[in-house]
Amino acid sequence: MRFLWPDLLWFTLLVPAVIVAYLYALRRRRRGAVRYASLSLVRGALGPGQQWRRHLPPALLLAGFALALVAMARPMATVTLPSDFTTLVLAIDVSRSMRAADVAPDRITAAQDAAKAFIESLPRNVRLGIATFAGTAAVVQAPTENREDMVAAIDRFELQRGTATGSGLLVALSILFPDDGIDVESAVFGAGFSRNSPQGGTSASGGASLDRKAAAAPKAPRRPMPVGSYKRGAIILMSDGRRTTGPDPIEAAKLAAERGVKVHTVAFGSKDGAPISVAGWSFFAMVDEETLKQVAKITGGQFFQASSGDELKKIYENLGTEFALERRDTEVSALFAAVSLLLLVLSGALSVLWFHRPRPAGSPARRANVDKSMNARAS
Repeated sequence: MRFLWPDLLWFTLLVPAVIVAYLYALRRRRRGAVRYASLSLVRGALGPGQQWRRHLPPALLLAGFALALVAMARPMATVTLPSDFTTLVLAIDVSRSMRAADVAPDRITAAQDAAKAFIESLPRNVRLGIATFAGTAAVVQAPTENREDMVAAIDRFELQRGTATGSGLLVALSILFPDDGIDVESAVFGAGFSRNSPQGGTSASGGASLDRKAAAAPKAPRRPMPVGSYKRGAIILMSDGRRTTGPDPIEAAKLAAERGVKVHTVAFGSKDGAPISVAGWSFFAMVDEETLKQVAKITGGQFFQASSGDELKKIYENLGTEFALERRDTEVSALFAAVSLLLLVLSGALSVLWFHRPRPAGSPARRANVDKSMNARAS
């Protein structure tokens, strides 16, 4: 717990001072008490519950006072609350290495099944966008809340040559920030293929035609945000192989980190790799764990390794829970003030209930006669 106004905590030193004053008042009261011939008379009058009753209201009063002083310092606590509306982007590797059968029945089928299970478990406050990458990257589903559209996009996966991990991350980032002008084409093919270039070029987002309009006025550079501070979205990047083309995924991760976006990475496939045979060509598919670990570290995300479809489903399940609930620093001074008020009211109520003694009824003269009669009997 931390405090917005910690200097006010110095006032809590008044609490031990009040305790000392209370003990001193009790001691003075004992000195001025009437002396009885036998203490058994006093104990009998007090009863077994009077000893703690006399101290409970002052203790409640002191506790309420202490909580009020703490509330003045504006305490902050980290609490878990339902997250706000979130846009999540799932970037999945669809290179030919996903044909490997080291994960039953094969990597691509297991990845599709895990992604569908993940979609079914998503909370309703999460929109999902889906991107795929192989030699190029493509948006296969814009962010949506429609679960049927998400599943249909997963079923449309087609394996291709190459592994452009950096392109996949850039396309996923452009889905989260469509108005930022993230130029995937120039990152892949060079400045001559910029989306704002009048010459046009080949798109890295699935071969879609480029905007051939004149270059727009340059935007002001984005002010970097703290790493992992973006709360309205995140990226899950799953890959089973090494980058063979496209921009460096580390540089793409830096762009995500500047926007505060967390990139959670998943290395999918057996640690020892698997042989692949395609159209008479054979190669060995190995997961680039080091690069995926660096991407997660740079962006403040988490790295996972899954060697089976069940492990991938568990990873997605854990991430889904994280997106449903969010830990936030919240001011709780109102809670302290409410409890303080409750204790103060309770202290006053118990004092009136236990120790209030009504005065004798009648005129002042009559009350004086009653007092004299009682004193005469006592003597």
